[in-house]
Amino acid sequence: MKIETTSIHEGYKPNQGNGSVAQPIVLSTTFERGEAGAFVEGRDIYSRASNPNRRALEEKLGALEGGEAMAFSSGQAATMSIFHALQSGDHVMLPDDIYYGTRLMLESLYGRWGLTFSAVNTSDLNEIKAATNVNTKLIWLETPSNPQLKVADIQLVTDFAKKNKILVACDNTWSTPMFTRPLSMGVDFVMHSTTKYFGGHSDIIGGCVVVEKGSEMAVKIREFQTIGGAVPSPFDAWLLYRSLATFPMRMNIHATNAMALATYLEAHSMVEKVHYPGLKTNEYHEVAARQMTGGFGGMMSILVKGGSEATLKLASALKVVTHATSLGSVESLVDHRFTAEGVHSKSPENLLRISVGIENIEDIIEDFRQAFEAI
Repeated sequence: MKIETTSIHEGYKPNQGNGSVAQPIVLSTTFERGEAGAFVEGRDIYSRASNPNRRALEEKLGALEGGEAMAFSSGQAATMSIFHALQSGDHVMLPDDIYYGTRLMLESLYGRWGLTFSAVNTSDLNEIKAATNVNTKLIWLETPSNPQLKVADIQLVTDFAKKNKILVACDNTWSTPMFTRPLSMGVDFVMHSTTKYFGGHSDIIGGCVVVEKGSEMAVKIREFQTIGGAVPSPFDAWLLYRSLATFPMRMNIHATNAMALATYLEAHSMVEKVHYPGLKTNEYHEVAARQMTGGFGGMMSILVKGGSEATLKLASALKVVTHATSLGSVESLVDHRFTAEGVHSKSPENLLRISVGIENIEDIIEDFRQAFEAI
């Protein structure tokens, strides 16, 4: 099935249970065994280990990314499951421009556990090669990077990694399988904050990891999920499953709107630079066009002339677009990353991250026009 059909029909069929077309929510924490205490096929043992709503969600997420999916209670919990599959003393390579929570996790939690890391420009394979050590076991990528939208050549990185027996993980939250399919390019782990585009409505916290079906890593991630217990509730799994039905349609509008807004902002006299790989003037456009299909996503960031003060004034002057720290929802959001990330921020003080929503694009552009005039 095509992605538009998969996002609606995968995971639950109306002839299950009582025949309802909409998937029911199963809140039970435990399930009756069969004869002689057997665990009946297709029936769950205990809701931490499995639940009908989570199982349906994982089938849909796996189908969208082309692998086996494990759902978690947050994107951070999903990320932890990948790091937990490593061993003390292993070395991880991160993008120098990365979601700060991922780097913070390695610094504050896994540093005590014995993991080390290096931050490099993962869009430059030579930097990756130079930073590779004998104990490098994982290269972490983002598609594209958060918040400056650097684009790594996934195929080049995985080819290098396989030759050196290094695993590759890819945070595909921003691009989503609508535009990028990392598993098809040799990536070992695909991670999503399902809070973002998969959820799409700013009302669900969740995460997932997708790996090759039946792989050794699938066993490790599943073990962390079921024993560690950082799983979504049945209601969250049900709500995310429902939200995925409109995911492809939303993504098309996000990407179309983002291209139009990026074009407008690039020509504005108060914008120093627009980070959006869909622009032909962008330094990452060529590689993005090669590995992204159907669009370039709904995320961008801009550098505003006038420093932090002008950037914050611009964010406050917007009326349709909300200044809030998240992304991937139907409503447009901006975020001043330097103040959001705190003292350890690597983001420029005049950077404003923009999550372009699915409102009418003329209204979005008009909102930026009046906000620029107000500062």
